[in-house]
Amino acid sequence: MLCAPSRRFGPLVAIAAALIIAPSMLAAQGPGTENGLWTYLGGDAWHTRYTPADEITADNFDELTMLWRFNAASFGPSTPRATPSYVDGKLITVTGERRHVIALDPTTGELLWSFREPNTHRHEYSMRKGYGKGVGYAEVPGRGGVVFVSSPAFFLWALDADTGEPLEDWGEPIDIPGFSQTGGVDMVADLIEGWGPWENWNEPYDPYMGIPLELGYITASSPPIVVNGTVVVNNSAEQGYLQTRVENVPGDILAYDAATGEMKWKFHVIPRPGEFGHDTWENDAWEWTGDVSSWAPMAADPELGLVYVVTNGVTIDYYGGFHPGDNLFSSTIIALNADTGEREWHYQTVHHDIWNYDIPTAPILMDVNVDGREVKGIYQATKQAFVYALDRETGEPIWPIEERPVPQSQVPGEQLSPTQPFPSRPAPFDLQGRTPEHLIDYTPEIYEAAYQVAEENNLFNALFDPPRHRDDPRGAAWNCPGGAGGANITGPAVADPVNGIMFITSQSNCFRLLVVPGPEAPTDGPNQSGTTYSEWAAQGTTVFGRVTQDLEGLPIWKGPDGRIVAIDMNTGEHLWTIPNGDAPQRQQDAIRNHPLLQNIEMTEEIYNRGRGGHAAMTVTPNLLLASGMTADNQAVLYGIDKMTGQRLGEIEIPTPTRYGMSSWEHNGHQYIIVQLVDGLAAFGLPAAIPQAGDDH
Repeated sequence: MLCAPSRRFGPLVAIAAALIIAPSMLAAQGPGTENGLWTYLGGDAWHTRYTPADEITADNFDELTMLWRFNAASFGPSTPRATPSYVDGKLITVTGERRHVIALDPTTGELLWSFREPNTHRHEYSMRKGYGKGVGYAEVPGRGGVVFVSSPAFFLWALDADTGEPLEDWGEPIDIPGFSQTGGVDMVADLIEGWGPWENWNEPYDPYMGIPLELGYITASSPPIVVNGTVVVNNSAEQGYLQTRVENVPGDILAYDAATGEMKWKFHVIPRPGEFGHDTWENDAWEWTGDVSSWAPMAADPELGLVYVVTNGVTIDYYGGFHPGDNLFSSTIIALNADTGEREWHYQTVHHDIWNYDIPTAPILMDVNVDGREVKGIYQATKQAFVYALDRETGEPIWPIEERPVPQSQVPGEQLSPTQPFPSRPAPFDLQGRTPEHLIDYTPEIYEAAYQVAEENNLFNALFDPPRHRDDPRGAAWNCPGGAGGANITGPAVADPVNGIMFITSQSNCFRLLVVPGPEAPTDGPNQSGTTYSEWAAQGTTVFGRVTQDLEGLPIWKGPDGRIVAIDMNTGEHLWTIPNGDAPQRQQDAIRNHPLLQNIEMTEEIYNRGRGGHAAMTVTPNLLLASGMTADNQAVLYGIDKMTGQRLGEIEIPTPTRYGMSSWEHNGHQYIIVQLVDGLAAFGLPAAIPQAGDDH
């Protein structure tokens, strides 16, 4: 429900102003944005997407102008999910399905250099080619600035930041025609070494092909992160694509020496005999099933020497009867020693995850004060609309997290965990299940009519309602939020680490879940990895036809459909909720003019339900920057008051954006970079416009 900021937040604004100017609080910022840089994918190692650049304010926001626009068409379709890094006077990112690495002049957007990996079959098979998100970067002793990128084919490259050339005497030769013999590592070879199914394959390894599809598939959809001289690499398997086969490769976490490319360690995300968590895998499924990859970006605390890795669920979506147990380290936050790969702690957010409730975004690190106690916190927003708030040194919950009973499955062979972890604080930031409290209640009569629609159409459901099988007379289960609901990768959460406030963009999105015998699943096909059919596999999530959820066109569920929520992590209290952009004018007019609403006080909370999907966001000392759409479908960038959620300004941008926003300081001016449908655009104040004869 929308808050009334003018009534509730006056005192908080004064407190926030005092905190912003307090010099002692400057130490609360994570490393990586010093001197106006944007060194990591998330700005700093803490992945807050916060910049100390403060030239742009509420007073001058409407003066922002587009400084340049880079069209990426020559590199193929522009990637929809990337955030450029600003390092050493250059803007460096990835683009296109070839995942070209490009460096641009920040002043003009001029291309400085590009790098492209030669083609392979394993690249062509990757289903995440355009989702590279960005690059890793580090100043490496004796090497200078080095750009690290993991490719769709799962090679790791170390590139000279000045030239884009692969580093000399780094990594190992790659036995594929056309590949550089230095500067790269074949990570597939490192991943499958010592893995039972590969050891039993008894065929020569073909680096052009990669893992035999019968065994599994691995790719990369997020960049490496460099922590104290160690390059940590995560990965992505086939999860999320409605698999039908039970075999796959585990997405073990790999680490390499930043100066040499030598492999340092490998962390088994599916524990092997004798390793912690092995007892959470029954039926010997650890031997041959997989996924549990880490497709979302990582965060790190270099001071503690820890890297924080978050994972998705095990093969397959929506059925797990062949791998009974809680299945560590699926759907888990894992803190690893960056130098050794040893597990320092972990927290599993979903036991035996069959809901596709993988962790979709990087965790956020902040130092906060909870009841007078200084806490080094880590905060994870999830698809199920929870924030898991933990101590990042120990993994202990900051506020209690309760194991609560959840519904059990009626699908033959399925064995769910009897409980799931429910954080007591903060409160959920979006819907969880559909209950009577989610119904519109503008009048008692409207509420009763909405309730009747929900009852007649079996719309009420719980958060962890499990999938149903096709012979269940109740039909497909509702899954709210579904795998695309709550928080997700298209709109990472951001934070103000100085004041301890987290900003989360989410959407109220539900799936329907039904499983059918594996060989009959409509998603099955010759390109699926694995060979053994699951007893049950997904029928689909959105193929069940329309179900009535309105009163003569009036939605029965409260909005907003897409939202931004601010949460004070010092207290766990929500500060405000606003819609993500504005609902289309046609929808607003239909609600305003609806016959059932003619005798009630019409407020914006009722008629402006916002947009589904997620905003792209960045935080500055002065503003929350968030993308959105106006009622007439114009893409815009909003400047938002961090304490109240009030929009203080807006400017038009050329196309809709998601994921890719960042802000940094170059030549004494603050820039805002926006990922467009066809490339990038930079915005700043008129003083940042290049003048004739300027050096760049």
